[in-house]
Amino acid sequence: MDSKLEIIRRSVIECTKCELCKTRTNSVPGKGNFQSDVIFVGEAPGRNEDQLGEPFVGIAGQRLVLALQDAGISRESVYITNVVKCRPPNNRVPTISERGTCRDYLEKEISIIKPKIICILGNTAFNSILGGSEITKYRGKIVKKNNQFYFLTVHPAATIYNQELISVLKEDINKLFGLIRELKNNKQISIDIDYPT
Repeated sequence: MDSKLEIIRRSVIECTKCELCKTRTNSVPGKGNFQSDVIFVGEAPGRNEDQLGEPFVGIAGQRLVLALQDAGISRESVYITNVVKCRPPNNRVPTISERGTCRDYLEKEISIIKPKIICILGNTAFNSILGGSEITKYRGKIVKKNNQFYFLTVHPAATIYNQELISVLKEDINKLFGLIRELKNNKQISIDIDYPT
């Protein structure tokens, strides 16, 4: 593992910057390949993640892995993290303050890994990172902001409650890795939303 990422991982594990440190079992640093072309960013850890201290290890994680496998990608080849690194009580949506407190960790993860694309999973991550809402309206789209590409899709947890979204997630993940292949071959990709820098 990259030594800089290891420093962040330890900082996340020891973090007491907000009230979530009092209710968590474990904080949940990002995990995966530090040379990945993509970082997947979700909302916050759930119950399973809080127990094990790893991101996306519950049912939502299984759904993400299935979508990755459908695209011919292994979980170990990508990097997975969350906007907030500790589980909010009762799985509530993390507050603006909690997201802001954790933001530095995510920014450092991104700056170390330098992914070709950041894949935003769900509304909370969409709102936290790009100020957006209505992920279902914008899913499957590629966004560029400050010379960084972002790809928007539904949160894998949404597929648990809405089975129709399983095919949507698979379709989006396949599209995402198609875009990554184009970028690796130095091809231009069409941008759906271009934020002014």
